[in-house]
Amino acid sequence: MAWQFGDHRLDPNGFELAHKGETVHAEPQVMELIIHLVRHRARMVSKDEIAKTIWPDRCVSDASISSRIRSARQALGDDGQKQAVIRTIHGKGFRFVADVTETITAQPVRTSPAAGKGKDDADLSRPSVAVLPFRPLGKSPDLAILAEAIPHEIIQALSRLRWLAVIARGSTFRFRPGGGDVNLVGTALGAGYVLSGVIERLAGTVAVVIELADAGRGEVIWGDRLTAPMDGIEDLRHRVVAHVVTALDLHVPQNEVRLAIHSGSDRLDAWKTFHLGLNQLYRFTPVANQLAKGHFQCAIKLDPQFARAHAGLSFTRFIDAFLHLGPDCQEAAKAARCHAERGLELDPIDPFTHYTMGRSYWLTDQHEIAEGWFERAIDLNPNYAQGFYASAFTALMLGDIQKVDAGLDAALQLSPLDPLLYGVHGVRAQTMFLTGDTRSAARLADRAASTPGAHYLISMIAAVANGLDGRHQQASRWRQDALRRKPDASAAQYFAAFPIRNKDARLRITEELRRQGF
Repeated sequence: MAWQFGDHRLDPNGFELAHKGETVHAEPQVMELIIHLVRHRARMVSKDEIAKTIWPDRCVSDASISSRIRSARQALGDDGQKQAVIRTIHGKGFRFVADVTETITAQPVRTSPAAGKGKDDADLSRPSVAVLPFRPLGKSPDLAILAEAIPHEIIQALSRLRWLAVIARGSTFRFRPGGGDVNLVGTALGAGYVLSGVIERLAGTVAVVIELADAGRGEVIWGDRLTAPMDGIEDLRHRVVAHVVTALDLHVPQNEVRLAIHSGSDRLDAWKTFHLGLNQLYRFTPVANQLAKGHFQCAIKLDPQFARAHAGLSFTRFIDAFLHLGPDCQEAAKAARCHAERGLELDPIDPFTHYTMGRSYWLTDQHEIAEGWFERAIDLNPNYAQGFYASAFTALMLGDIQKVDAGLDAALQLSPLDPLLYGVHGVRAQTMFLTGDTRSAARLADRAASTPGAHYLISMIAAVANGLDGRHQQASRWRQDALRRKPDASAAQYFAAFPIRNKDARLRITEELRRQGF
C-alpha cells in the first residue's frame, strides 16, 4: 500500500517519499513522523504521541518536535503559514489534513534471481515477512484491541530492518487471526515468513505467545512466550516488539543460510550469498573472515548496488585491522572506511551501514566521531543490539562509565545470545579497570574469554584483569591462550584495539602487560 496526496507519493513499507516521481530525501525521523501523521490522519496526533513514536524511551523537548515538524512540512512543500498539509492544533498536537488516496503496491516475493539481473530484481530476493493479527483467547475487548495493536507496532518496528521486506498491514490483516495454513498465507502474500501469535489473560496476567514460521516449508523456526501483570500491559507491548525484532534479526538470517546451503551454489542470489557471508563474519578467525569476504564480494558482483554487502565487506576489513590479521593494518583500515562509505552512499538509512562506518573510526582512534555514527544507527533502529554494544565500547574509550553501563544493559536485554556476547562482557570487565574493582574485572573477563567466539584480545583482557587482581596462575593461563591464538600479541596491539584515555587505568594496564611479557 502507498499513499498519494497532491504530487506526493509515500510508500510506508519502502520508507520512500517522492514528489512528481522524484525521490524526496528526508531524515529517518522526519519520514517516521510523516508516515505516522498520514497513517493517523483521521485524528489529531498529540505531541506526547509523537515523542513516544519517534523517540521511544527518550525525553525530548517541544523544540525537537517543532524542528521535525518544520522538516516534515519542508519535505512536503508545506510551511507553518499555509499549513495545507500538516495543521497545528495549538497547544495539543498536529493533524495531516491533505486529501489522501491509497494505492496498492506490488508485494515482494521470495525468488532466486539469476546473476546479472538489475537492482530491482535482486532486491526481490530479500527475506519477506507477513505479521498476522494475533488471536485473542477470550472475549475481552482489551484483548481484541491488543491483538491488533501489538502486530501493528511490530510491523512498524520491522520496517526499520532494511534487509527484510515487511508486508503491509492492509494485506496481512485481511487474514482471520489463527486461521489458514502458513504456506497458503505466505503464497497469497508473497511472504517467505509468517509471524503469528496468541494473547490471553491468565490469573491476573497477560500472556503473549509468538511463533515465526518458514512459510515455504511450514516449519516453526522460532517461538517464545512473554507475560506481564495486568497493570504492566504497556511494558509488555514494548517488550514483545523489541523481542520480535531482535529474534527475527537473528533467526531469519540463520534460516536463510540453511536454505542457501541446501539450494546449491549455482542457484544463489545476492541476498542468500550475503547471508552466507554473515554466517562467517562473527567468528573472528582468519579463515572465517576470508570466507565472509569472498561471499560479500560475490554478492556485490551479483548486485553492485547492494549496500549491505558493501557494509559487510567493510566489517571484514575492520576485522583484518582490529585483529592484525594481515600485513598492512593501515590499508585494511582505509578499505574498511571506503566500503562503509559506499554502503552509506547506496543506502543512507540502513543501521548496519552506519554501524560499520562507526567501527571504521575506531581504527583511527576517533571515538567521538564513531559515537555519532552509532547513535544514528540506534535512531534508525531502536532495537539494534549491536548498535548499543558499539556505543558502550566507544563510551568506555572516552571514559563515560554511565553510558557504558546503559549501553551494555540495553544490548543484553535485546540480544542475550548475541554473537558478540564475549565483547559485551569484555567491555564490562574493562569498565572495572576504570573504577579499580579488579575482582569484578577478573570475574567478568574470565566469562568473556570463556564465551564462544572470543578472540585473542579478549584473552589479553582476561590476562590483565586476573594479573591486576593478584590471580597470577589464572592470568598466566589466559596469557598462554592469547599467545597460542596470536604468537605476536603485544601491548601495542592491545592499545591499538582499546585506546583507553583514562591515564590511571592505562598506566595500570601497561605495567601489567609489561610484567606478563607482552
